Amino acid sequence: MIPLFPELKPLLLEAFEQAEPGSQYVINRYRQRNSNLRTQLQRIIHRAGLQPWPKLFQNLRSTRETELAEQFPIHVVCKWIGNSQPVAIEHYLQLTDEHFERAVRGEPIVGAEVAQNAAQQIAEGTRNGTNQEMEPTSQPTEDSGDFELVHVDSKHCDIKKIPPRGVEPLFSD
Repeated sequence: MIPLFPELKPLLLEAFEQAEPGSQYVINRYRQRNSNLRTQLQRIIHRAGLQPWPKLFQNLRSTRETELAEQFPIHVVCKWIGNSQPVAIEHYLQLTDEHFERAVRGEPIVGAEVAQNAAQQIAEGTRNGTNQEMEPTSQPTEDSGDFELVHVDSKHCDIKKIPPRGVEPLFSD
């Protein structure tokens, strides 16, 4: 069981209002087992004049899991999404520009401590170097208390820039 998130409630209430009186479900069209939701969603996206991104449902799932992990503890999010913490960390949770911006401003993200602990447990088994290769790009002022960005040698970290519009790619390969 998962909660009915506030952003879905008005959409489902509208669908309920438009449903036939006495209907058991508010969305009946795609309930058959042979319905191909991916193909249908791609058609809808094309009709809207947009390009679907690769791995459509995986990217939707990844985005939502990343959003939820910022609001709720990771063990709760994994229960709702239906995967384990190591799977979430390895395949679904994403790093966004907002994470960097909030870190530089010193603003914590709710639930980040739980995710950090899980990530550290996974990383402990793969650590093969020291932090000596990390150097600050600038020095903090004594009274600022702000976080500063650090340069990390690329052999230890694979970071890709995520556009501000969201974490889904715009074009398929």
